[in-house]
Amino acid sequence: MRVASVIRLRPEHAREYRDLHREAWPEVLAALTRAHVRNYSIFHRDGLLFSYLEYTGDDYAADMAAVAEDEATRRWWQLTDPCQQRLDSVADGEWWAPAEELFHLD
Repeated sequence: MRVASVIRLRPEHAREYRDLHREAWPEVLAALTRAHVRNYSIFHRDGLLFSYLEYTGDDYAADMAAVAEDEATRRWWQLTDPCQQRLDSVADGEWWAPAEELFHLD
């Protein structure tokens, strides 16, 4: 399963956000790996962050809930969330806005 999403990067936190991701915490990466997340990237352009990942598990909702319960990930989000700004179009309870896949070529 391919998953893409978008969020704004607050310009006043751009350097901090980049610095955090240059040295992503091993515990956070391990939680994502346990949750069957592979080939995960975050891109930046014109104040927007674009996230892409591939999910190889059987229960995406349960695996993402496990990531959200991971203590290191929760501490990581305390640092990264202030750098981000939700898009106006996100649903209640969403942080990153899901993006619709329009085209794919293997």
